[in-house]
Amino acid sequence: MPPQLNHILICRTDNIGDVVLSLPLAGYLKQRFPGVRVDLLCSAYAAPVARRCRHLDQVYALEQVGDPAAFFAAHGADTVIFAMPNRRLAQAARRARVRNRVGTSHRLFHWIHCNRLAHFGRAHSALHEAQLNFALLRPLGVDEIPPLASLPPLYGLTAPQRDDVAALRAATPHAVILHPKSNGNGREWPLAHYTELARRLQARPDVRLWVTGSAAEGALLAAQAPALLALPNVDNLCGRYDLEGLCALIGASTGLVASGTGPLHMSAALGQPTLGLFPPRKPIDAARWGALGVRARSLTMAGECAGCRDAATCTCMHAITPAQVEQAVLDWCAPVIDQEAV
Repeated sequence: MPPQLNHILICRTDNIGDVVLSLPLAGYLKQRFPGVRVDLLCSAYAAPVARRCRHLDQVYALEQVGDPAAFFAAHGADTVIFAMPNRRLAQAARRARVRNRVGTSHRLFHWIHCNRLAHFGRAHSALHEAQLNFALLRPLGVDEIPPLASLPPLYGLTAPQRDDVAALRAATPHAVILHPKSNGNGREWPLAHYTELARRLQARPDVRLWVTGSAAEGALLAAQAPALLALPNVDNLCGRYDLEGLCALIGASTGLVASGTGPLHMSAALGQPTLGLFPPRKPIDAARWGALGVRARSLTMAGECAGCRDAATCTCMHAITPAQVEQAVLDWCAPVIDQEAV
């Protein structure tokens, strides 16, 4: 018999993109079980964005938890869903006697510490990562994988409003974010292609390009792509904003271009025009990790993967041309036609 669910804690303590793709799960639970409380335990880094999700009642940062068993005991959740396997947290939930402890069956420690096992694997699945999260609900009596088109309205994510971002945005009719690096989480589009894209867009004086990333990524770009940062239509914003500030920046932008990285999924979840750049190689392709949003799309080289072994030699990513990406950006910046006036 399915358990009664009153208070659910989702544990997703890995990267920001993974956390964002877990947010539709919270939105779905709110719809499926009216009155249920849904909380999230995530990393301190991801917490500022998670707190922008209206479907989450409370967001906790793992680094501030202290003793996990004491946290689970005091928290009072009747159900913990380990969307990211974590031996220490699973053990703590069992010690705290959380009634329903959900984990995937391919982790041996889940057989010891979890009493509701979800039998599925992610690596070879044809489903999108956001859909795979719903397989964790099967041990709770929910045997439904929603179609992709139904997921974007379930994000519940909004961008903060900041005066510094508003002032920056007011200076240009269109501001397109280029996020070239991925912190090693995805196959990156070549920096030479980003540079060529920026050069092509110099023909549009109404378009500014905001290059974003961490301070460390900014240093890499300065060393590896100085020509990109030197272009007159480019603003180097690397290291200037924390994650909440980046969320505000994305919300104020005209759109965002990136490979498979957290800001890509933030942009898609915010409902912004978003273009993801992916290789046709499983399990890092667009079918698994593509931008998922009402105004998001992904570009991939046509055909099969050429057998690229690493990002540096990935001909699949090289095959996505600056002209293709430029056309997507120009589509975002096209004037909106008033149909009533036509």
